[in-house]
Amino acid sequence: MLAPAGAVEALRQRLAAVLARIDAACARAARDPATVRLLPVSKTVCEERLRAAYEAGFRMFGENKVQEAQRKWEAMADLPDLRWSIIGHLQTNKAKVIAEFADEFQALDSFRVAEALDRRLQALGRRMDVLVQVNTSGEESKFGLPPDEVEAFAKQLPAFSSLRVRGLMTLALHSDDADKVRPCFVRLRELRDLLRQSAPDGIAMDELSMGMSGDFELAIEEGSTIVRVGQAIFGTRVAGYVDPSVARREG
Repeated sequence: MLAPAGAVEALRQRLAAVLARIDAACARAARDPATVRLLPVSKTVCEERLRAAYEAGFRMFGENKVQEAQRKWEAMADLPDLRWSIIGHLQTNKAKVIAEFADEFQALDSFRVAEALDRRLQALGRRMDVLVQVNTSGEESKFGLPPDEVEAFAKQLPAFSSLRVRGLMTLALHSDDADKVRPCFVRLRELRDLLRQSAPDGIAMDELSMGMSGDFELAIEEGSTIVRVGQAIFGTRVAGYVDPSVARREG
């Protein structure tokens, strides 16, 4: 099923604008834009618009909620090269779900989740790229390990052979003040640089997933290799969005 041509063109224009901003941020930081991966965050975006994004060239989407991601994966199974990244907090009872279809998990922050995910992946004969989530802002409302606990956590991860540890992820302080946001990105980069010296064999610390629609340029200037961008590509999210699969069960 092809998406409407107008929807595809609109997404291509937004994508071009985001890529131009990435290029400009890389130029300020003297970086090659090829070192930054753009991950479109498709939370609350309907299947039709995702198909338009696929037609526009996207091959991986980031989802916060497991249930919503699973529904979209099932609905778009006719696109075999489409990949999914789970970027939101994961409960252990959902690990078996994402093990079925996700190619990447960016919010690993507990041994219980690592164990549950590894066990299911091994049963399926699959492996998954993972990033360790770090709470660099110190906010109690955010998930992620405190920075001073990450080194010890990382040293235990080789025990989970189906998890390919690629680096770190963070959510910065939500603020329009760059002087408050930037330190979160600096802290993650410095932590990554430190961990590179102590990480055990098989644990890579190459990726820094940091920066969203409102702050990804700052993140790139501080070394981000993955930016998670939703609204700048797909537009403002629908207020009061309800996953249709949930609505059907509750109805």
